[in-house]
Amino acid sequence: QEQLVESGGGLVQPGGSLRLSCKASGVTFSQYTVGWFRQSSGKEREFVASLHRSNNRAYYVDAVKGRFTISRDNAVNTVFLQMNSLAPEDTAIYYCAVTRVVLSAIRDSSQYYYWGQGTQVTVSS
Repeated sequence: QEQLVESGGGLVQPGGSLRLSCKASGVTFSQYTVGWFRQSSGKEREFVASLHRSNNRAYYVDAVKGRFTISRDNAVNTVFLQMNSLAPEDTAIYYCAVTRVVLSAIRDSSQYYYWGQGTQVTVSS
């Protein structure tokens, strides 16, 4: 059975850092494009970052470029999202997900078919 489990969320002060993890079972990350999405209260789920399976390159939404880094450790079948210089507007539930969609569609959450349960990130002083 395919399962993704996120961890690493929590409460952090503005300017702080968190490292999210997404551990998979029944899914081999190296065979998929992996994405991180987030959803804050009253807003739609938005794309944050993705690591595409075809070229292993990372793609980010403009709001997090230079602050967030997505990476993958195939040995432990885990994907990470390192988040630095966090700001209150980064507060959201963060989800990891996988897809095999073409590169042009990686920002579309409807193209992802396995999702984790999410981990809460709160940035507040």
